[in-house]
Formats: sequence, structure tokens, C-alpha cells
Amino acid sequence: MTGARVLVTGVGGQPGFDLARRLHQLGATVIGVDADPLANGLLLDGIEPRSCPHVEDSRYREALVKLCDTEAVDAVAPTVESELPALIGLADELAAVGARTWLPTYRAAASCRDKAVFAQALAEAAVAHPATWLPEQLDDAPADGEFVVKPRTGQGSRGVLECRGREQARAACLLIEDPIVQTRVIGAEFTADCLVGDDGRAGVVLRWRLLTKGGLSIVTRTFTDPDIDALVRATLAAVGIRGWCCVQGFATDAGPQITEVNARPAGAFLAAEAAGADLTGQYLAALLGGPIDYDQLAYQPGVALTKYVDTLAVTTGGRDARTH
Repeated sequence: MTGARVLVTGVGGQPGFDLARRLHQLGATVIGVDADPLANGLLLDGIEPRSCPHVEDSRYREALVKLCDTEAVDAVAPTVESELPALIGLADELAAVGARTWLPTYRAAASCRDKAVFAQALAEAAVAHPATWLPEQLDDAPADGEFVVKPRTGQGSRGVLECRGREQARAACLLIEDPIVQTRVIGAEFTADCLVGDDGRAGVVLRWRLLTKGGLSIVTRTFTDPDIDALVRATLAAVGIRGWCCVQGFATDAGPQITEVNARPAGAFLAAEAAGADLTGQYLAALLGGPIDYDQLAYQPGVALTKYVDTLAVTTGGRDARTH
């Protein structure tokens, strides 16, 4: 594990920033990558900063493979879901230059990215989740229901409109590109940090999302609940996800419901690690082809983490990430 050269994508985002720092703390040599030359993770102490074109750029595929080859990368750790289809398609090329990947299947990645596909997968597996409609299906929705209208893809917290009544929901659909409509769920919001082996066995760490800003947990606290744990595991099986992911949902008076799965680490996974779960260490072991020690994913409830936006660096002159 010590000395492995790991390329972490999306180091400007909260999961990528924290993952890059944790891997460095564990002794890995971290090549931190982002499409934004001003990404905060490129300024992390001990991280080797590099830039790469955005995944939607036609140069992305060639640039990433070349970067892994030039930097003698042992493994690629993605933290941006939109990159997954491209990375899955590049897996053989990355392997040819010595860079290992541990990625979900196209189907599992699509189920996580597309909320309509996700809802269908949960419905087929009888996993509790909000009722979901496409705009053309709204005649089937309750006329006076409480709804959220959100983009069909992307992070569930972005571009979300709350409304009451079917007609308001119909109007809200005109304001959002490629929308879906879901029943508004009211309850205590939770996240499950999950590491799922290729055999489907999973380590699951539950925590309450006590305060969120911009869709990210700012204050979170670990807990245990057998019903929620079982629902999370049923969700992982329904989607067929493998690797590091997070499951989100609500504990309601009628029981827990699942709202989404993100095929990447959660933004506040450090809470799970503070509670004793060796998520990063076991992920790195699996990424490099070794086994997962699920005993190392046990955790203690009641451990709270509070995040804060602080000044990372003050510099003079220009500093650009080195490019290849």
C-alpha cells in the first residue's frame, strides 16, 4: 500500500479533496487531477498537481491515458460520477499502461446517474423509495400531492424545486431540463458510506445529515439502525454497484426510504473514518487488487464531524497545475 502512485480525479470537489489527502496520509503518492486549474485540491501539501481536460472534452481520453503512463500511475481513483462511463470504456487502455481501476458496470453507473432508471430498479426490488414520475406521467400523480422536481441526472440537491399540486409540478418541469417528479419525503436525512466487494459483500456506515449546505454534509453523526442498514444493503444489491459509493435517504414516520446512490465517496466520509471505519485503507487495498478486510469497516455510533470552509493557501504570483 505504501508508495503506490494513485491518481485521484476531481480534487476540487469535497470527496476528491479529502480522498487525496487521506491517501497521502496513508503513504500513497497522490497525483491530484482536476479540469479546473484553480481547484483547491491542487494546492494540497504533498499532492502532485496535474490538470486534465474535462470529461466532455474530446481530448480527455487521450490525455488521461497519457498522464497515467507518464506518471507511472498504479491506480486511478475517480470521485466524479460523470467520468465513470468514459473511465469504464478506458479501463483496458489504462491497464495497458499499468493503471488499475475498480469501477462499476455501465448498468450500475447508469442506475446511479439516471434517477428514473434508479427508481425503476428499486421498484423491481421492492426497495422503499419516493414515488417517481416523468413529466408525461404526471396524470398518474396525486392532484394535491407534495412534490420535488429535479434534474433526471446530476446531484439530487442541485436544481430542485419543491411544489404542491400536480399543476405546479407540471409548471416546474418547464423550468428544469430533462426533469423528473418525485413525492416529497419528509424525515431525518441520512447517508450510508459503503464499500462493496466484487462478491457483493458490503461494509456500511450510517450517519445522519444534520446540516447540509449545497447538498454536502456540514455536520454529520454516525448511528446504527438495523432497518436502515438492511434497506441500504437491499439498495446496493438492486443497483448492482461495486466499489466505494454512498446511499442517501430519509427516515420517516412510515419507515426509511432511499432517494439516491452516488457511485463515488461521499463528501463527509471522514466522519465514518473518525468512527473507526478504515474506508480509504480498504478501498486502496481493493483498488490495488487485494482483499477487503470487512472487520476494519466496523464503526462506533455517535461520532460527529463538523466541516468548515477555511483558507487553504495564500500565494504570490501565478501557480498553474502542470499539464501533460
